[in-house]
Amino acid sequence: MSELVSTRIRSTAGKLGLPHLTETLKEYIRRADEGKMGYLDFIDLVLSEELAVRDDRRFRQGLRLSRLPHHKTLDEYDFSFQPDLDPRKVKDLATLSFVEAKANAALLGPPGDGKTHIAVALAVAACRAGYSIYFTSLDDMVRNLKAAEAAGRLLNKLGTYLRPGVLVVDEVGYQPLERAEANLVFQVISKCYEKGSIILTSNKTFSEWGQVFGDEVLATAILDRLLHHCDVISINGPSYRLKNRLMAIERENDVA
Repeated sequence: MSELVSTRIRSTAGKLGLPHLTETLKEYIRRADEGKMGYLDFIDLVLSEELAVRDDRRFRQGLRLSRLPHHKTLDEYDFSFQPDLDPRKVKDLATLSFVEAKANAALLGPPGDGKTHIAVALAVAACRAGYSIYFTSLDDMVRNLKAAEAAGRLLNKLGTYLRPGVLVVDEVGYQPLERAEANLVFQVISKCYEKGSIILTSNKTFSEWGQVFGDEVLATAILDRLLHHCDVISINGPSYRLKNRLMAIERENDVA
């Protein structure tokens, strides 16, 4: 390929928003020559590589905007430490069929048992699959909605939690809510109903949500929408954080 044609292709690729092609054209040509590719095979190579680069760029951008506390995957989750948890149930969720169906997932159990890890891992998988994701603790969501309501921007702020294909709501039940605060949560849950997916974690059983939301009727309304299409996984094992702290103490004692 002449340098003039190569330069023209790079210019066209830049105008089409394909910066990777402008940087790797010579490499593509080398691979095509070595593989004795035909024209169609060469085009398939270039388009496949560009699509992979674009998907990876979208994935990384999605993670950056998601506010996830970390990007852990299910491969990093120690199922052996939670023998009562059936890994197949979690891996079934990781197929994202519930996200495709605009259903929900709830992870219940005591603090420190890895609920957030699983929720984040599912969100990362969803982002990889092309879904938009957003992470928030329940307390942060309520605080932001209250501030927006006081400033007359509630509808705009609700969009933060309604736009993503997957909303992760962490730590439901760690702090009781006032009725007005619970009503804000109800607005999010009801507007997400069958329009997007919610993944939530909670240290409370559903029977305790009346205490969490300060109103049995409102809690029932929230649960009615949340659980209509929902996979529920209960984790009743020991705390990872406590295990790690005990291991650290043992190491310190061994050194001493």
